[in-house]
Amino acid sequence: MTANLIKRGLVAAAATLALGVGAQAHAAAAINIINADGANEGFNDPTPVAPVGGNMGTTLGQQRLNAFAYAASLWGAKLDSAAPIDVLATFDPLTCTATSAVLGSAGPRFIFNFDSGDGVFLNAWYHASLTNKLVGEDVVTAADDPGGAGAEIRARFNSRLGLAANCLPGGGFYLGLDNAVPPGQTNLVVVLLHEFGHGLGFSTVTDGGSGLQFPYTGTAEDLPAVYDLFVRDNTTGKQWPAMTDAERAASAVNPRNVVWTGANVAADVPLVLQPGTPYLEVEWEVETKVNGREVEQEFKERYQVGAASFGAPLTAEDLEGKIVQLIDQPASATTPLGVGLACSPLDAATALRFLGKVALIDRGTCGFTVKVKNLQDAGARAVIVADNVAGGPPAGLGGADPLITIPSVRVTLADGNRIKTLLQTTYTERDKKGRLKTKTREVEAELALDLAVRSGADAAGRAMIYTPNPIQPGSSVSHWDTSATRNLLMEPAINTDLTQSVEAPADLTLAMFRDIGW
Repeated sequence: MTANLIKRGLVAAAATLALGVGAQAHAAAAINIINADGANEGFNDPTPVAPVGGNMGTTLGQQRLNAFAYAASLWGAKLDSAAPIDVLATFDPLTCTATSAVLGSAGPRFIFNFDSGDGVFLNAWYHASLTNKLVGEDVVTAADDPGGAGAEIRARFNSRLGLAANCLPGGGFYLGLDNAVPPGQTNLVVVLLHEFGHGLGFSTVTDGGSGLQFPYTGTAEDLPAVYDLFVRDNTTGKQWPAMTDAERAASAVNPRNVVWTGANVAADVPLVLQPGTPYLEVEWEVETKVNGREVEQEFKERYQVGAASFGAPLTAEDLEGKIVQLIDQPASATTPLGVGLACSPLDAATALRFLGKVALIDRGTCGFTVKVKNLQDAGARAVIVADNVAGGPPAGLGGADPLITIPSVRVTLADGNRIKTLLQTTYTERDKKGRLKTKTREVEAELALDLAVRSGADAAGRAMIYTPNPIQPGSSVSHWDTSATRNLLMEPAINTDLTQSVEAPADLTLAMFRDIGW
């Protein structure tokens, strides 16, 4: 059971600063939690609880506050700031159902840009917490922000999680500090590290849907976030600030083609991300005449794939085979789920076509393991599942079946249709007796891991930014891509194998912060 994370920057105001001189770095940053909950709720909930995982609070509210303070101390130990950073925090009854929930959100309350000064990027929006560090003093005070107690970050977390029948019952927050999370629970400290990361600078304030930069006027007054300065689209070859609004909007939905260009992250990528990116390459031949002679030309295309959680994993050794498509057929009395979707065992005649081949099938109706097992039983060497809805990047294939021993991958709807078009192309040629014959083009597949490309990075070793299509407001652009292995703290979902470390060799987040000025 997974919970959906929703993250959004809470930009309350913007100001322009001139950087003062003499600001000094300190060994640690003081990150303070401001309890904004009312009596008997959230941090003040008096429900008795037993100490857990090093969290010695004896009420639910105190344990929540202890977890917040602990996560703040972990970040504070890695950052330097002469000025304190305040987090205005509450536990509130956020959106949730019996199977999904908003865990929480955090973001900057104020942003600033510098029009002069050394050591900063001019005319770019900085989150208030990083502004504090650069200026060397508290730029948001309670005196000029009475409603927010002078906080730089706003954080809200779900008070109902696991405690209400319609809010992931039994799957609440684990409040221990030791990272020893019981199955089914969500590690609050790790979620806090993630959300505080957004408030500290891991997010853009540019609108991905429109491509407009803040304050979204469509004029020269709009400025990029300092985050944007390091975001590059590999398709256009441009950094985000150099793009038009339309180009940025297109980039925000350009899956696995948007990367981070900061030097600190680039240096840590080899320490954190594992070698090996899965791919599908298809190859076909076309006969043409050159100077009156028949010449065969080879063509290749490479596609992104989502790997399966079951069956044989892809390796650096190529798995090759002719692609054969399972043509959709309607359900019948003997095949109540149809055969195009591979939800029923293939009859002997159909199965013969797939012996030793790479099967191309469609997603839908039944589980991925059912489909792949039916093709394995028919003798297929591997399976390509074409998505049935538009979008990208291709997700993995979920499920488990120890009887499956062949590899399988998913491709996008667009890429699946492209391969089908190649397979359905016919041509004519003369046989030895000069008779014209109509033939269908043969297309070969190669499935493998490219060990020269790290998982979650591009071929140049730059970590990829999360830019799915369609856009996911609050998640797109402001996270690492989900293809990263190992799993990273600032991916759009909280993976269960995350540690409490924010730096190499466990993570890239601290390196990203160094790039933007921490």
